[in-house]
Amino acid sequence: MDQVKAFEAERPRLLALAGRVLADHAEAEDVVQQAWLRLDRATTRDGTDIDNLPAWLTTVTTRLCLDRLRARTPVPVDDLDDAGEVWARPPVDPADDVALADTVGVALQAVIDRLSPRERVAFVLHDSFGFEFATIAAVLDTTPTAARKLASRARAKVAQPAAEDALADWEVVDAFMAAARGGDLDRLLQLLAPDAVVGADDAAVLAGTPASIEGRGEVAAFFNGSAQAALAVFVGDRPASAWFHRGRAAVVFDFTVEEGRVAAITFRADPDVLDSVVRRDGASPR
Repeated sequence: MDQVKAFEAERPRLLALAGRVLADHAEAEDVVQQAWLRLDRATTRDGTDIDNLPAWLTTVTTRLCLDRLRARTPVPVDDLDDAGEVWARPPVDPADDVALADTVGVALQAVIDRLSPRERVAFVLHDSFGFEFATIAAVLDTTPTAARKLASRARAKVAQPAAEDALADWEVVDAFMAAARGGDLDRLLQLLAPDAVVGADDAAVLAGTPASIEGRGEVAAFFNGSAQAALAVFVGDRPASAWFHRGRAAVVFDFTVEEGRVAAITFRADPDVLDSVVRRDGASPR
């Protein structure tokens, strides 16, 4: 197999890896293209003999991802190496940090985004792709023990986010709606409180919404694969979602979020409520 064919065979795996680490598909494609350029330069110009191409490409791609992560934010204390020095890196162009709901889910990504670059790489490589800590250590230029600690620390933060890592209500709402549109039943169940309920005002019932649904499983099943056309809105100062008809909100999904989970969703179609609806992007009005 020639070099181009060998690289193209690895491209889907490298894109998946870079996409998971960076949570930005466009940036992942850019990184993988950089990996190809480095491969071409190493083998054509420098005459490097690569014994294990998949491992070489994994290391190069992951280090390029690490450079991108570090370009986004200042280097935290726990991103220093064992000698207390910042891990050396070449200058890189900054890129937009756009979360991909279809990669790891908005709610999980919101926590992963707050990990240090080295924690994030160790966590993704080990927990998502099953790399051994010896391999991760080589990528991060550290020891397997240190790599294990980085992954463990990241896993603890993801499993039990600190108070400052708690998702904002709008992040929970948007994660729920993304999971509904994507038919991600497991994510819906994770985002719902055990005693979650759905209700509706009289106008919404007349419009065809269910009057009541009770229980996490029933609510998740109802929303699974639905709400394809719903848009992010504010109802007053509360993040919500809504169906629109001819440019006007027709039915609002009014969320009650408690401790990072959806406790209740109320369908509202009362005209006074609909008049208070404002489109939003994330936490900001449009």
